[in-house]
Amino acid sequence: MIEAAMIWNEPNNKSHWDPEIDPEWSLFAQMAILAADAIAAKNPELTKVLGGISPIDPFFISRMKNYGVLDHLDAVALHGFPLDWNLWQIHEWPEKINEIRAVTDLPIWVSEVGVSTFGAEEVQLWGLQRTAELLKGKVERCQWYSLYDLPRSWEATTRHREAEGSSYYRHYYMGILREDGTPKPALEEFAKHTPDLGLVQWFHFEDPRLDEAAAWMRRLGVKSVRTGLSWADRFRPNALDWFDRQMQALEDFDVTVTFCFTPEHRGIAPHHTSAPLVPEEFAGFCEEMVERYAPRQNSGYVSRGAKSARLLGLESRASLGAG
Repeated sequence: MIEAAMIWNEPNNKSHWDPEIDPEWSLFAQMAILAADAIAAKNPELTKVLGGISPIDPFFISRMKNYGVLDHLDAVALHGFPLDWNLWQIHEWPEKINEIRAVTDLPIWVSEVGVSTFGAEEVQLWGLQRTAELLKGKVERCQWYSLYDLPRSWEATTRHREAEGSSYYRHYYMGILREDGTPKPALEEFAKHTPDLGLVQWFHFEDPRLDEAAAWMRRLGVKSVRTGLSWADRFRPNALDWFDRQMQALEDFDVTVTFCFTPEHRGIAPHHTSAPLVPEEFAGFCEEMVERYAPRQNSGYVSRGAKSARLLGLESRASLGAG
């Protein structure tokens, strides 16, 4: 069951939104409002969440408030990795949350928090224990990142690999399962905190880990799962078949679906971090996904007709200047 729709992922992080194209985030604000309204039109009961911000920045939340974005949303989300990337210590979590509470009355989710095993697996175990102490019951939703390590043959989603040095490689060690599926010491500890702690797992297109991941989540007692549906992937052959498989595999959980990633041919710049040429197209993608996977309960199944296709620009890629 999809219970929430998250609009973008880390919009204030240059790995996910290009500030050179949109330095004031006004284009993002316009796109987010259009997307939130499109989601609400299809299912007003679906919780709409501002994509988890990283870094945790009250000024960014205030900017979104001033643009009117928060008027269209039901919650804001935060991402924090103080033992790996952030310039603050893990015990500062309550202060970081209070900084956001000071600028918005919306519920606060921590939709990504985690600790890598880059240095030692024991660090992750301790970090999970301490994170649970600091966050369980203190925010409306808390989701651990992640179930699996990122396979070393894949690239991490970041735009500044060359500048990150060893920090880049921490992306590959965030799981409580190793790449080969074997458990790390923190896995047993994580199971002690479910269902209070949810879990984040991003699935790549046609990810072979999908079914085994769902089995592990059930085994661990997970109730809340966050994943993503990529607007860029929507243009791949057989995209809807993959989306259908992903959503079916996760149907036992309360799912937060993150809508993000600009198709290269629909961005102001040819990159998934770019603001779109036509923000209504992203709203159309959100509308189509809600219509398909989280329709209004009292309306029954809603046709996946031509309207969404037109909004997405899928009827004629040539008419949209596809390259």
